[in-house]
Amino acid sequence: MPRQARVLVLLIVSALLIAGCTSGPRGTGPGGARSGGKGAVYQTGPATYYADRFSGRRTASGERYRPSRLTAAHRELPFGSRVRVTNQDNGRSVTVRINDRGPYAGHRVIDLSGRAARKLRMRRAGVVPVTLEVLSRP
Repeated sequence: MPRQARVLVLLIVSALLIAGCTSGPRGTGPGGARSGGKGAVYQTGPATYYADRFSGRRTASGERYRPSRLTAAHRELPFGSRVRVTNQDNGRSVTVRINDRGPYAGHRVIDLSGRAARKLRMRRAGVVPVTLEVLSRP
């Protein structure tokens, strides 16, 4: 392969790598739209909830998971962030505090505590489409 062709291939590969590294926040995908600003829509996508069997286990923040509290897991938001979660199927909303990391299954955007899931009336469905609005960050 001539020198000019090797240089061209190297430039193309470098450009693709740089474009891949600057494509936007992780976790976006189908339904994972994001925007900034306090109270503005931050992310949309499917939500799930923790099974009660995880009660008492340590979360990524170090505190213990309590199904009776309004808490949630998110991949990127800082611990202590307050987020309004709105069930797109029925319009019900709940405000939760981020205290764990996840979810790591599929394209899910948030895992909710049992109490938060009950307030959204999503426990029977298990997975529902939601909208996240960041209300505050620590």
